[in-house]
Amino acid sequence: MINMKITDIDYERNTIWIRNSKSNKDRQVQLAFQIQELIKQYSRRYKPKQYLINGMNGGKYSSTSIQKMIKATACRATIAKDITPHTLRHSFATHLLENGTDIRFIQHILGHSNIQTTQIYTHVSTTHISKINNPSDNMNIL
Repeated sequence: MINMKITDIDYERNTIWIRNSKSNKDRQVQLAFQIQELIKQYSRRYKPKQYLINGMNGGKYSSTSIQKMIKATACRATIAKDITPHTLRHSFATHLLENGTDIRFIQHILGHSNIQTTQIYTHVSTTHISKINNPSDNMNIL
């Protein structure tokens, strides 16, 4: 996110380019309407020039500042667990999976080249697994 430039956002196609992420991969992901509106509000208020989120001196926001902001937000929300940017990424992937998103799509969003990495990354709660309908339950065997 700290590398995201204003030009990486395509409002017409509702997409965001993720450039030079881990392993120097580029990929395009969906831009949710609600996030699009928040970005527009943010841009009107802070008027970023190159990077979407500017640091104090107009350059890139630092990863240390992001980590501190997330920890402070978790503290204000009275979340006792240690929350990091990676925790948010993991939670996002888990929610996608629990809401029925195909794991191959999640793999693409996360930028994993190997599906096994995605499978490890996204844990599924046992309550979610118990809600899966077994197709053989609908068969009349007797």
